[in-house]
Amino acid sequence: MHKIEEFVDERQKSWCIHCARPLAGLETNEDHVPSKGLLVKPRPHHLPIVIICKECNTSFSLDEQYVVTFLSCVLAGSTDPEKQSNASAARALVDSTALRARIERSRTEYVTHGGETRVLWKPDSSRVERVVLKNARGHAYFEYGEPMLDAPAHVSIVPLECMTTEERQDFEGPSDQGNLAAWPEVGSRMLTRLLTGEDTEGEWVVVQEGIYRYSVQQDGGLRVRSILYEYLATEVQWEH
Repeated sequence: MHKIEEFVDERQKSWCIHCARPLAGLETNEDHVPSKGLLVKPRPHHLPIVIICKECNTSFSLDEQYVVTFLSCVLAGSTDPEKQSNASAARALVDSTALRARIERSRTEYVTHGGETRVLWKPDSSRVERVVLKNARGHAYFEYGEPMLDAPAHVSIVPLECMTTEERQDFEGPSDQGNLAAWPEVGSRMLTRLLTGEDTEGEWVVVQEGIYRYSVQQDGGLRVRSILYEYLATEVQWEH
């Protein structure tokens, strides 16, 4: 797997972007952004990587496993391991009967007024938010060199199909009618993407087609959006 070098001011590399502790003296890990488990094999060979403390990296593991597995079950409409398109999720369901039972309990069937049977899934929202925020911090740091150590002002996680047409257009559409209100700093990864079109589709960075894409915008704050499996839309907003 090819490592993409980040363009980050050396002064900004002193802290873990998740716990804000100085990295000097701490055991560190290279963390993939987004979490590798969210992608399908064969995974892209050029995933962004950021350095974080090992303690933080380890602390996210169970949350990431839950989110990957839960999302896979929602997309498959089942907790049956054999019906999963994500190999990591299928293994988790086989290895952990407790996890499978927990996700199965979050599944509810109901019948509409028209007689159609539908399924609702109720996730553990706190675990999903932790993973979304982890990835958002990684994207902000990798693209702009911005360690977002404060709590965000806003976090949104919603299936695309639950949005109105106007909400979806606003979420996926370009900002400021396609013109960047604030230009990225010279030397930033985002400026390189804008100049070269590297892995981009409009304002979106495409990590894996149909699986994961994200956008980072800096204008009076910092906004990180992502779309998982063309199903789940997430947004994290920090204000300056």
